[in-house]
Amino acid sequence: MTARRDLRSDAGQAFPIYITAVAGLLFLALALFAVGQAGATRNGGQTAADAAALAAAQDYRDQLRKGFLKAIADGSAWDDLLNGRGLGSTSACDEARWFAGQNGADVTDCHGPEFLPTSFTVTVRTQKPVGKTVIPGTETKHAKATAKAVVTPRCTAEPPAPPTKGPDDGGGGDGGKGGGDGGKGGGDGGKGGGDGGKGGGDGGKGDGKDDKPPIDLRCDGLDLTIDPTRLDLFPDAKDLFSVHLAD
Repeated sequence: MTARRDLRSDAGQAFPIYITAVAGLLFLALALFAVGQAGATRNGGQTAADAAALAAAQDYRDQLRKGFLKAIADGSAWDDLLNGRGLGSTSACDEARWFAGQNGADVTDCHGPEFLPTSFTVTVRTQKPVGKTVIPGTETKHAKATAKAVVTPRCTAEPPAPPTKGPDDGGGGDGGKGGGDGGKGGGDGGKGGGDGGKGGGDGGKGDGKDDKPPIDLRCDGLDLTIDPTRLDLFPDAKDLFSVHLAD
């Protein structure tokens, strides 16, 4: 009888310990679930920040190409544009806001290019909170994340080739000399000299033609020539600039 009572007494004492251990394990599992839920929200926010920063940089890259194309067509300076700078206010941060919204976040800050290298830094806040968990306060806790995307020029300008002499170069000077020789010979020679002078004038007119020279670029180790008369063959933005997330 005594042995049976001891066994029952031991079992009764172990039961509360068992309940406490199970409750502790259950709470630990719920806490780990809360941590995982918070991590998932954080990862979602980081994805939104990455997408927003890349969208801003890609939009800026497209505008750089348009500005570069317009500068060549107008004959204005384009050096800064080729280096990834030279644009005024842009819609790049508007693109960042749109892409962040598509990924369930709101942009709280967007910084455009101020210094080289050209980059965009975007901070977002998730639209949905972590949610209710065993950890107090998570039902109103939103994740925040920041990402930076860089626009890197692929090309550098090559020095322009020296101008080549055309077949009419110096024709005006020879014509004038012929006119002078004709002047020595008398009236007919003088007439010939006048014609020679006219020929010289025509030769000078031919030299005055102003064509836009081709633009030679070196892009990722390869030669690229832009013909200002064939801007329909202008390279794509991705051929001129690369966009990537900063480490």
